[in-house]
Amino acid sequence: MGSRRCADRPDRMRQNGKRESSQELEHVVGAPIVAVIDQFLHALRTNRAASENTLKAYRVDVLDCLATMGVDGRTALDDVSVDDLRAWLASDGERHYARSSMARRTVAVRGFFHWAHDQALIDSDPAAMLMAPKIPSALPVVLTQTQATTLMDDTDAQARRQDHQQPQHDADTQQDDHTGRPADLAVALRDAAILELLYATGMRVGELVGIDTPDIDFAQRTVRVTGKGDKQRVIPFGAPASRAVQAWLRDGRPLLATAASGDATFLGRRGGRIDQRIVRQVVHAKARAAGVPDISPHALRHSAATHMLDGGADLREVQEMLGHASLRTTQRYTHVSMEQLKERYRQAFPRA
Repeated sequence: MGSRRCADRPDRMRQNGKRESSQELEHVVGAPIVAVIDQFLHALRTNRAASENTLKAYRVDVLDCLATMGVDGRTALDDVSVDDLRAWLASDGERHYARSSMARRTVAVRGFFHWAHDQALIDSDPAAMLMAPKIPSALPVVLTQTQATTLMDDTDAQARRQDHQQPQHDADTQQDDHTGRPADLAVALRDAAILELLYATGMRVGELVGIDTPDIDFAQRTVRVTGKGDKQRVIPFGAPASRAVQAWLRDGRPLLATAASGDATFLGRRGGRIDQRIVRQVVHAKARAAGVPDISPHALRHSAATHMLDGGADLREVQEMLGHASLRTTQRYTHVSMEQLKERYRQAFPRA
């Protein structure tokens, strides 16, 4: 059938100007193909400890690819050619995907067909020669050390102002009122603790929301987190983060906690484990309030790594703290440090 498969079929992904949902894509390819995709994802989860976010993204990517080509049964997998796959990638460009998303989608589909060939589901691997688009190498966005200090100090000051405005309440009122000033105080303390801990440890936002209270050792000033591939590591943190987290656990968390809170360290206003989306909103809002460049939690992670290297930390120590599998990933931050050094040189040296 060759590349005509994409050309002859109406593009379902562009109907009504929007992409189909996962359920609609499953209907297009049918239950047998869905079962094959789920077997592929199970292999990734079991053999490579892929994260749930990765598995979710790969599932939609492979579904989208096969639905676009009209693959609706196992025998149809053998009809897919490299030209079909290239036509699918070309349609990604028409749908204005970012190059990073296109690269991920290519890797997902290449992995699926490689696995299908290994499982003898197809006679040959049509994706073996499929090349992912190159992603321009960009240095991470980071705050300066002065900007990071301003952000932390301003967030702490907001929490202290909220505490001073707090009226006296009896214990029952404070425990039940999750919408008034007691909750506002709790959220202010929580936000300060979140900012301090993200910056102090360089942990990922997904790792932060997964922390349980027993994971924190205040005597040793360490926190145990679960990173990519369910790998655990222990990260040290400093006195400011320790004070902020203890204040949240002592004076803030009890105001939001419910029976459903469990051991979750950071809670939302309704008492459940805080969502990553809320943490991102908190970081953006606090950056605006402090008058520093708008950053994400991941940019705060970049900032922590860069400032550690600026302070003389060993590259492998930073790698261990961040949980990078490859030292090459950590080495990106040495370039950031060098760029900052060059900028300071240009500003300070008369013959720069």
